[in-house]
Amino acid sequence: MKLVWTEKAQQRIGEILEYIEREFGAKARQTFREKTQDFTRILIQFPEMGTLEIKEKNLRGFQLTNQTRVFYRVKKNCIIILTLIDSRQDPKKKPK
Repeated sequence: MKLVWTEKAQQRIGEILEYIEREFGAKARQTFREKTQDFTRILIQFPEMGTLEIKEKNLRGFQLTNQTRVFYRVKKNCIIILTLIDSRQDPKKKPK
């Protein structure tokens, strides 16, 4: 299964990593990066492990950390990471 990060998802993970390093340090940033890498390896094996958030749009969500949720979509042999939401930065935000 192929894994694709949208431009928006790439931008968001960069912003989250910068925020974590600024607020919590380089070690916390590295821990988050490793957790994200572990998640993507598992996601490729089990693409439907996330909660089905919006059935009509096949939008799935997965709680990566207590503060970060990943939203993605599965299409044929491809998993598309759409965005990440960090509740420390904007707790009310959710993709549409």
